[in-house]
Amino acid sequence: MSVPHVLLGLLAAGPRHGYELKRAHDERLPQARPLAYGQVYASLGRLQRDGLVVAAGQEREGGPDRTAYALTDEGRAALNRWLAETELPMPYVSSTLFAKVAVALLVDDVDRTRSYLAAQRQAHTARLRELTAAKTALSASLDDVVAADYAIAHLDADLRWLQTTLDRVADWHREVHS
Repeated sequence: MSVPHVLLGLLAAGPRHGYELKRAHDERLPQARPLAYGQVYASLGRLQRDGLVVAAGQEREGGPDRTAYALTDEGRAALNRWLAETELPMPYVSSTLFAKVAVALLVDDVDRTRSYLAAQRQAHTARLRELTAAKTALSASLDDVVAADYAIAHLDADLRWLQTTLDRVADWHREVHS
């Protein structure tokens, strides 16, 4: 995820300070990793340095001064270019889950690898249930539903892969250790 571009997108609605940007990020991207305040302010500093945002005033609401930031024309153009780019599918498998299974087959016995895959499948299934419940809750916002749908689709693909791999463990283990 490109944090600077997401921040530009959040600023498209109007000036905001860092705290508001972090809160808006966490609300609009509910299944994404929450942003740290330091990451927000460091990104804003780089965006300002690059001329994509400008300070648009300061507020003081019973605490320290808060600088609001606004998009520049160049920032809006950068955001539009980013939104127009198609994301290429990832060329490499970079999942910790995949790496663990591959390494387990290199160093472990078949039974331990099967146990790990079965436990991982249970964890994925539990998360799938949580997301389904969250998505169907009366309080679920459209942001929650869209994020849950995305995560559910990925969990479903992982579950299919886990089952297929579980079915192939013995063959894979023989191949690795021949």
